[in-house]
Amino acid sequence: MKDLEKYQLRFTMLQQEIRKNKIPLLMLFEGWDASGKGGAIKRLTGKLDPRGVKVYPVGAPSSDELSRNYLWRFWTRLPRKGEIVIFDRSWYGRVLVERVEGFASEDEWQRAYNEINYYEKTLIDDKHMLLKFFIHISKDEQLRRFKEREENPFKSWKLTDEDWRNREKWDQYEEATEDMLAKTNTDIAPWNIIQGNSKRHARIEVIKIVTESIEKVCQVNTEKIYPPAAL
Repeated sequence: MKDLEKYQLRFTMLQQEIRKNKIPLLMLFEGWDASGKGGAIKRLTGKLDPRGVKVYPVGAPSSDELSRNYLWRFWTRLPRKGEIVIFDRSWYGRVLVERVEGFASEDEWQRAYNEINYYEKTLIDDKHMLLKFFIHISKDEQLRRFKEREENPFKSWKLTDEDWRNREKWDQYEEATEDMLAKTNTDIAPWNIIQGNSKRHARIEVIKIVTESIEKVCQVNTEKIYPPAAL
């Protein structure tokens, strides 16, 4: 059995452990445009019981959301006990796109590092299991993927003018990313930085980290719950 399929099978079994132990599992994904976040999430959830997992692609806030604190829209989408929730982009938009594009003042995004760290501590103190992933690709690899999307009619919808504009600000986004990783990589909520130039490697690495983290939290006897194909 291929490594990806092996870990998908393990995660399918572990979903039942999440339910049994009533653990609210929250995963969030950040990374460069075209880094493969969507593909990693698709492989991560593809074999799960859809009744117990929700994926939220996070875009620009609505007018109603803008009238509230930026963390409010995430509070309303947190997982219930025994449920898995995945954010494709997250509250880290405050210190990434909102910082670079000027949607937040310097005071707001500077203040956000401590606000986010406190928010994540609150979640963990409330028994949430939190896993954070940043998928990194090189600037050259991003350009190659942009051109591939541009030429492929089945992928062209993934590429927007905004993606090209963001690429022109690569250095600014890189600085913002480095600050984010340095200031929010805490002992209780560490970042998992995934090398994404190889999509296959990134997908396997993500699901491997997820399964091993759940095994540890649930104190799983792997030989007992996994079928032979998953060992």
